[in-house]
Amino acid sequence: MKRVDLVKKGSQWVEEREGKAIRRGPLKTEAIKKSAQAAKRDPEPVTLKVHKEDGRLQEERTYPRRADPRKNKG
Repeated sequence: MKRVDLVKKGSQWVEEREGKAIRRGPLKTEAIKKSAQAAKRDPEPVTLKVHKEDGRLQEERTYPRRADPRKNKG
Protein backbone atom coordinates (compact mmCIF):
# COMPACT_ATOMS: atom_id res chain seq x y z
CA MET A 1 0.00 0.00 0.00
CA LYS A 2 1.34 3.44 -0.92
CA ARG A 3 1.80 5.95 1.88
CA VAL A 4 1.19 9.68 1.51
CA ASP A 5 1.86 12.15 4.33
CA LEU A 6 0.38 15.64 4.52
CA VAL A 7 2.64 17.78 6.72
CA LYS A 8 3.21 21.46 7.48
CA LYS A 9 6.56 22.83 6.23
CA GLY A 10 7.00 26.52 6.91
CA SER A 11 3.83 28.26 5.73
CA GLN A 12 2.87 25.48 3.28
CA TRP A 13 1.07 22.15 3.57
CA VAL A 14 3.11 19.57 1.68
CA GLU A 15 2.03 16.20 0.28
CA GLU A 16 4.98 13.82 0.57
CA ARG A 17 5.46 10.40 -0.99
CA GLU A 18 8.55 8.47 0.05
CA GLY A 19 10.00 11.65 1.55
CA LYS A 20 9.64 13.69 -1.66
CA ALA A 21 7.34 16.70 -1.96
CA ILE A 22 4.66 16.11 -4.58
CA ARG A 23 2.20 18.95 -4.06
CA ARG A 24 2.14 22.16 -1.97
CA GLY A 25 -0.59 24.51 -0.84
CA PRO A 26 -1.21 27.26 1.72
CA LEU A 27 -4.46 25.83 3.14
CA LYS A 28 -4.76 22.49 4.92
CA THR A 29 -8.36 21.87 3.76
CA GLU A 30 -7.42 22.34 0.11
CA ALA A 31 -4.33 20.17 0.49
CA ILE A 32 -6.42 17.35 2.02
CA LYS A 33 -9.00 17.66 -0.76
CA LYS A 34 -6.39 17.50 -3.55
CA SER A 35 -4.46 14.66 -1.90
CA ALA A 36 -7.67 12.64 -1.45
CA GLN A 37 -8.67 13.17 -5.09
CA ALA A 38 -5.24 11.97 -6.26
CA ALA A 39 -5.43 8.94 -3.94
CA LYS A 40 -8.86 7.99 -5.30
CA ARG A 41 -7.50 8.03 -8.87
CA ASP A 42 -4.49 5.87 -8.02
CA PRO A 43 -4.93 2.24 -9.16
CA GLU A 44 -3.14 0.94 -6.02
CA PRO A 45 -4.45 1.32 -2.46
CA VAL A 46 -3.20 4.49 -0.76
CA THR A 47 -3.06 5.46 2.90
CA LEU A 48 -3.22 9.24 3.50
CA LYS A 49 -1.78 10.34 6.83
CA VAL A 50 -2.81 13.87 7.80
CA HIS A 51 -0.58 15.49 10.43
CA LYS A 52 -1.20 18.43 12.74
CA GLU A 53 0.92 21.57 12.57
CA ASP A 54 3.16 20.17 15.32
CA GLY A 55 3.82 17.02 13.26
CA ARG A 56 1.71 14.59 15.30
CA LEU A 57 -0.72 12.34 13.44
CA GLN A 58 -4.24 13.77 13.22
CA GLU A 59 -6.01 11.18 11.08
CA GLU A 60 -5.41 8.38 8.63
CA ARG A 61 -7.53 7.69 5.55
CA THR A 62 -7.39 4.69 3.22
CA TYR A 63 -8.40 4.78 -0.45
CA PRO A 64 -10.27 2.86 -1.64
CA ARG A 65 -12.19 2.30 1.58
CA ARG A 66 -12.32 -1.48 1.07
CA ALA A 67 -8.52 -1.58 1.38
CA ASP A 68 -8.70 -0.36 5.00
CA PRO A 69 -7.21 -3.11 7.18
CA ARG A 70 -9.58 -2.27 10.07
CA LYS A 71 -13.04 -3.78 10.17
CA ASN A 72 -14.66 -0.83 11.98
CA LYS A 73 -15.35 2.70 10.77
CA GLY A 74 -13.21 5.41 12.19
